[in-house]
Amino acid sequence: MKQYPAIPRAADAPDRLFEQGHLWVLEKIDGAILRFQLQAAGFLRFGDGTTVYDAPEAVPTPYRPAVRHVREQLDRDALRAAVDDVEQVVFFGESTHAHRISYDWDRLPPFLGFDVRDGEEFLTPGAAQRVFEQLGLRPVNAVERELPARDFDPDSYTVPDSNWYDGPAEGVVVRNKRGDRATLQHPEFRDRQETVTVDATAEELATRYATRHRLQTLARDLETREEPVIVDTLHQRALEALAREHHRELFCAADPVDRSAFRSAVAARVREFLTERYD
Repeated sequence: MKQYPAIPRAADAPDRLFEQGHLWVLEKIDGAILRFQLQAAGFLRFGDGTTVYDAPEAVPTPYRPAVRHVREQLDRDALRAAVDDVEQVVFFGESTHAHRISYDWDRLPPFLGFDVRDGEEFLTPGAAQRVFEQLGLRPVNAVERELPARDFDPDSYTVPDSNWYDGPAEGVVVRNKRGDRATLQHPEFRDRQETVTVDATAEELATRYATRHRLQTLARDLETREEPVIVDTLHQRALEALAREHHRELFCAADPVDRSAFRSAVAARVREFLTERYD
């Protein structure tokens, strides 16, 4: 499964990007790359920016909400009908788990698609957006479509507000139909580090994040999907949701959190919650 090419900053992009043709300007999401491919046998194969995982359970915890979302939403029949060889098509998007920005997690989908590679060629930005929508997945939002390149000045451009929280977007990705790309980052996020200092134990973090309200929301979502609300299932969903929403604190702390102790503490809170819920 092909990796996604690195995107240069605007200052390092080919001059022709801002001199010829028309541009699409897409919101740059503060997440991590997730790629996937439908196998001929009907299974979905996933990878992050560097590693391909042969089984969904091998995918790191912060990516699992995005993996589940794709598995549930992707219209596989529509994909098979659209191409001769599904294994030639690789989809790229953002697994939306927290790095620098705390998004409105209830509104932000776990996965947002931004590019499609068919064989050796990438689809144009407009075609990629249509493909994601036709297959049941949401693409990243376009800030501008078909903007004449001569009307875009990367030196004076102001990064807009995000579509997914009350604040500025991390940046934008500027693309043309020839495959040229560049990023422009909002000044607020240029030097902000992902590593944080967490002054709390694993048990304290479990109490802080695995609240009754959060567990109730997850339980209701399971019921809506007609899935069992039992300890093992709710515990796993809670760990995945917390890894998505609090990735910086749980995975990027200067002093690593004891994840085994955190899992145990969340399990205890899940058991207590379910005991009270069904008492």
